Amino acid sequence: MRIPFWHTLRYSFGRKTPVFLYNTLGAEKQEFTLPASAKTVRMYNCGPTVYDTQHIGNLSMFVFTDTIRKVLEYNNFKVKQVINITDVGHLTSDSDEGEDKMTKGLEREGRELTLQNMLELGERYTNTFLGNLRELNINTEHIIFPRASGYVPAQIAMVATLVEKGFAYKAPDGIYFDTARYPAYGALGGIQENAHSEGARVAANKHKHSQADFALWKFSASSKGGSSSGGKGGPASGGNILGWDSPWGKGFPGWHIECSAMARAVLGEQIDIHTGGIEHIPIHHNNEIAQSECATGRKPFSRFWIHRAHIQIESKKIAKSVGNVIYLSDIIARGFHPISFRYLLLGAHYRTPLNFSWEALSAAEKAYLRLRLMTDNYPAGGEIHLQYQKRMRKRFNDDLDTAGALGVLWEMVRDNTLSHAQIRAGIMDADKVLGLNLGSIDEKATAACIKQFGKKVELAHLPDNVQAMIDERNIARAEKSWEQADLLRKNLEGMGYILEDSAKETTIFRK
Repeated sequence: MRIPFWHTLRYSFGRKTPVFLYNTLGAEKQEFTLPASAKTVRMYNCGPTVYDTQHIGNLSMFVFTDTIRKVLEYNNFKVKQVINITDVGHLTSDSDEGEDKMTKGLEREGRELTLQNMLELGERYTNTFLGNLRELNINTEHIIFPRASGYVPAQIAMVATLVEKGFAYKAPDGIYFDTARYPAYGALGGIQENAHSEGARVAANKHKHSQADFALWKFSASSKGGSSSGGKGGPASGGNILGWDSPWGKGFPGWHIECSAMARAVLGEQIDIHTGGIEHIPIHHNNEIAQSECATGRKPFSRFWIHRAHIQIESKKIAKSVGNVIYLSDIIARGFHPISFRYLLLGAHYRTPLNFSWEALSAAEKAYLRLRLMTDNYPAGGEIHLQYQKRMRKRFNDDLDTAGALGVLWEMVRDNTLSHAQIRAGIMDADKVLGLNLGSIDEKATAACIKQFGKKVELAHLPDNVQAMIDERNIARAEKSWEQADLLRKNLEGMGYILEDSAKETTIFRK
C-alpha cells in the first residue's frame, strides 16, 4: 500500500527530527522519548508561593515551561502539565529556616494570623498569577493547578510512609528526612561530596542528625509536637495554633513534601519532566528526589530535570529588599504589550542568564509588532516553505533554542524570493511554539501595530506622487539598482509610508 504524501511529510518533519533536552540529572543533552507503554508526557513545574504578586523573574519560569509544552506538542506529543500553587508551608529559606512566607504575607497586610486568612490571601494572589499567565498567552485551561492546602492528607500519608520505612525521625521542631539513609542524595547537580557538611546549608540546626536533613513536617510555633491530635489531616480547630492535625502534632507540611505528594497524586509515582529554577537544584529538587523515591520505592522519580537560569534587571539581581523588582503590571503601565516580554524571553536561551532592560524590551516589542503586522495584513493560505520549517524545527528541538529559531524566522521574513502569503504561513507555523498569539484577534496588539507602523494602504488610495515614486522604485528593483531603490524607500518613509517587500509584491503602510 502506498503511503500518502502528506503522511510522509508529517513523519519527515515530525518525530524524525528528535527532541533533545538538557537533563540536569546527568548534566547533558539527551533525546527525549516516552517509555514504550506511555501515551502522554507527565510534566510537573514548580509553581509560585502565593504570598505576594509574582515579579517578572518568577513569571519567566512559566513562559519557559509553556515553551517546553509547545515544543513537545509541535512534535506530536500529548502533555499533561501541572503547576503547583504553594499556599502553605514555604519558609523563607529552602533549608527549613526562617519565617513562613504566607505568614509574612499576612503580617505585611496587617491581617490576623488565621488559617482562613492564609488561604484567602493565597487564593487572591493565585488569581493574580493566573491572570498574568493569560496575559502572556499561556493557556491556563490546559494546566492543572493543585493547591498545597488541598493535599495535606496526601502529604501526611507520605510522611507517615517515610517514618514507617525508617527514612525519617522526629525532632523537637518537626519530622525530618534522614539523608544518611539515602546514599544517592545530592546526585542532581553533583553535590554529593559536600551535601552533609556543616556548611552545606544556610544555618545549622542542632536538632538535625545532619545539616542536609530536611523537614517533612514542621510543628506549629505553639505546638509541643504530641500525637494526641488523631492524625486526621484536617484543619486545626480551636485555640490560636495555626496548622493541621497530624499523628506527630499540629503543624504544616514541609515545602519539599508538598511537591512530591502533589506530583504523585496528580501525575503518578514516576513522571517524565520536572522543572524549576537553577536555585532549586541543590536543595529543593534533591529533597524531592530523595523523599519520593524512598516513599514509593521506584526510580527515577523524574526522568528529566530541566532548570531555567535567572534573569536580572539592569544587570542586578532581582530583590524586593532593595527595590530592584518589576511586575508585569509595570510593563503594561508603561504602554508595552505583555507579549513583548514573552518575545524578550524567547530571544535568549533558557540556560543563559537574561538581562532585562527597558531598552531591550522596547526592541523586543518592535520585533513582535512587526511579526504581528505581517500576520494581520499578509494574505492567508500560503504554503509553508519546507526548508525554513525544517530549520526552525531543528532549532526548537535542540534544547528549546528559541533564539536560534527566531534567527531563522527573520531570515525567512527577509527572503525576497518568498511571497507574503508564504511568509505569513511560515510565521504562523513557528508561532505554534513561540506562543505570540499571532493571527488571533488582539485589539491592543493591532492598535500598537498601527501606532508603530501605520495602517495598510491600498494602491488605489495612494496619492499620485506617492504612486509615481513606488512605480519608480519597482523599476529600480527590477533593474537591481538597489541604491536607488533604498533611496526611494527612505524618501517614502520620510513621507510616512512604510514598505514591506517580497519578490512579487509590496505592502504599504502609512503612519
